[in-house]
Amino acid sequence: MELTSIIEALLTASDEALPAEEIARLIRARVAEAEDVRARQIEEGEQPPELPDWLTPLATLSGEQVVAAIGELNRHYRDTHRAFTLSERAKGWRIFTRGDYGEFVRQLFPGRRPERLSAPAMETLAIIAYRQPITKAAIEAVRGVSCDGMLQKLLDRELVRIGGRAELPGRPLLYETTELFFEHFGIRSIDDLPNAGELRKVKLPEPSDATPAPGPEEQLALKAAGADAAPTEDASQISK
Repeated sequence: MELTSIIEALLTASDEALPAEEIARLIRARVAEAEDVRARQIEEGEQPPELPDWLTPLATLSGEQVVAAIGELNRHYRDTHRAFTLSERAKGWRIFTRGDYGEFVRQLFPGRRPERLSAPAMETLAIIAYRQPITKAAIEAVRGVSCDGMLQKLLDRELVRIGGRAELPGRPLLYETTELFFEHFGIRSIDDLPNAGELRKVKLPEPSDATPAPGPEEQLALKAAGADAAPTEDASQISK
């Protein structure tokens, strides 16, 4: 039994993505279990067979070895023209249908058609992705226009979420991307975005010092969280 086949079996059976370290842990646990069973049988006076030669080396399996085996699997899939591949996302490795077959697979879901984000929504999402966590005022300072509608659309699509409050007057909400964002765009982390290191250092326009009233999407989010939509403290008192 080869390591690649074991990894393939785990990823096929799992409903969730599996990080490489978790795959290695699961395999090591199976080896330890087999060793414990054999030791117990010996203690009971039995003479169990030796463990298979291929099993014992897996007792020290590392995440790096798992990643190397996954690379071998993907090369095999490409060479044999398989319709799927193993890809790593934010939460780990999963089996995905290759994009070449997307139009065929879509026939399984006739009621679900892909919706493209508008240019303003993509611009808002890009600002959040590169500079998260970020306030609405900071986003609007970059775009130069109100972003209430765009933020609500991104929240509804579950590409963006509220990640807390900023330590600023009025405690404005902070926005950040979700796990679905990483899945949707096929990346593992913010560092995988184009020119991430450079663009995250670019100085952005400063938002107005005035504390804006919560927009519609902030009011809805606060209401859903059971919080008061009004600022918790007066900005003028904080500044003092």
